[in-house]
Formats: sequence, structure tokens, C-alpha cells
Amino acid sequence: MKTRSSSLSRSTRETNISLRLNLDGKGQIEASTGFGLADHLITLLCFWAGFDLKLNCAGDLDIDAHHTVEDSALCLGQAILEALGDRRGIARVGAARVPMDEALADVCLDLSGRSYLVFNGSELLPPVLAGEERELWREFFRALAAGARMNLHISFLYGKNGHHLLESAGKGAGLALRQAVQLNRGGLLSTKGRLD
Repeated sequence: MKTRSSSLSRSTRETNISLRLNLDGKGQIEASTGFGLADHLITLLCFWAGFDLKLNCAGDLDIDAHHTVEDSALCLGQAILEALGDRRGIARVGAARVPMDEALADVCLDLSGRSYLVFNGSELLPPVLAGEERELWREFFRALAAGARMNLHISFLYGKNGHHLLESAGKGAGLALRQAVQLNRGGLLSTKGRLD
């Protein structure tokens, strides 16, 4: 089987990112963004997806974590899209509901080639989490969906602890991606004959 991997780099005035990804890995992750909660979420997502990832980001954390988190997620999504190639044979759709102590999140996604994010229940997250506004995590998942050109629906069903809620969503996104990237079809899973 052909190795489904990609590597990319992205440099702007706000962030400098390098990334290597293998979709058919063993869950070996090195994520270094300088913002611990982003590293944790990226690690959870890729570990539960079964990806190997090495990601380094030097960002303008002296301002805040927004550019670092958004650009890291965008690059991860772009790397997933590139590693998938023409997407022939993939299951395309995945879903998972994952508990984390008192928290529960539901994640459903489609690697359709069309970017869209639904992010329900974000009011359950505390207004500030790890020193950043809760909307940062919507931006993380929005950028991931944009980069991978996928439909991504995340619903926080209930929970009290913001860390647990994010962990539930990250693990769920990883498991859903693990299903969606599986090669278990003979051709392109689209009645249109193309994914876009």
C-alpha cells in the first residue's frame, strides 16, 4: 500500500510552521506550538486517529495564542487533505461520541471536499480556558475543517469542566477521522463522481 503521508511548511509574519503527517501511523505525536493546551488537543486528536505527526509552530504568543492555534489547525487540515490524495477508496464519513468524566461530545465529519463547521454547545466551555477566550477553540476546529476541506459537526452535549469538554471533542474528532480515512471502498464514494 502506498504511504499516505505529507509534509508542509508555512511562514507568515504571525507564525512559522513545519509539519510531517502519516495517516497510517502508530499514534506517535510530537506537537510543539508553545501553547500547552493546543499541543494537548492536537496530540489527542492525532493519537486517536492513529496518525503519526510532527508539528512545530513558532507563533506570536506575545500577542495571544490565536494565530498559533488557528494556523496550526489549518496546516494540520491541509496535511490531511494532501495525504489523502484523490480520496479514492476512503470511507469518507466518520462519527464518534466520547465521554470524558462528566463531559460528553458528539463529533461527525465528512471528508467531502466542502468545508463547513457546526460547533454547538460552546456556551458550556468556560469564558476563559488556559488564559484564552473560549472562541479560540471554535477557530481551531474551523481552521481544521477549512484546511482538510471537510464538513465537521461538533456538539458538546453536557459537561462542567472545559478541559474535559475539549478532550471529549478532540478524541471524538480523532476517532471520526480514523473511520473516515480508512481504505475500505473500491472507488470514489460519491454519486457525483467527484469530491468537491
